[in-house]
Amino acid sequence: MLWEVRIAYKPGVQDAEGESTLRGLHALGFDKVEEVKTAKVFVIKGDYTREEVEEMCRRLLANPVSQDYTIAEVSVE
Repeated sequence: MLWEVRIAYKPGVQDAEGESTLRGLHALGFDKVEEVKTAKVFVIKGDYTREEVEEMCRRLLANPVSQDYTIAEVSVE
């Protein structure tokens, strides 16, 4: 089984890297960019259920105070 876990800051939490990237893009002339947010993606391979991957998120991968996460099963062809 292959899982994709995406970790991102909750709304209202400062994303310093996203803000810095936005400033850099504006400095390069990309003035139409309104917002940049960062996210971290983990790809986890193993025989785990969605509930087990969710437990991984709660216990290690995400900070529940400042981050949200989404879990998606990735099909392997």
